[in-house]
Amino acid sequence: MLLLGSGLQAVALLLFLQFDGLLALYLLSAIFGLFQGGIVPSYAVMVRQFFPPAEAGLRVSLVLSATLAGMGLGGWLSGAIFDATFSYRLALVNGIGWNLLNLAIAGWIVLRLRGRGFGAAGRVGA
Repeated sequence: MLLLGSGLQAVALLLFLQFDGLLALYLLSAIFGLFQGGIVPSYAVMVRQFFPPAEAGLRVSLVLSATLAGMGLGGWLSGAIFDATFSYRLALVNGIGWNLLNLAIAGWIVLRLRGRGFGAAGRVGA
């Protein structure tokens, strides 16, 4: 879900670069929000799948705190980029870059887990 959501989020950001109207802004914002809304809950599911229940609470809170900090920083940074360039184009490119980084990290984790015998069900023997 993380790979799919992050990839689709990057596509939505690419589409923002192509359109300039108010209707497109509303539609793409809704689509982007749906993709982002699928990513955040997947973090809790992944933590629970790969860590013992006793560690899940702390790890989920850390992951969600990092997610919220990233969203806050991203909003601020996009505004700072707009203030410097009077355009959201570079802010969107910045967002695409962060999504690609997220995809690369998540893809690397998936490849590592597959090499250790983790399948779609999570833990070995699950």
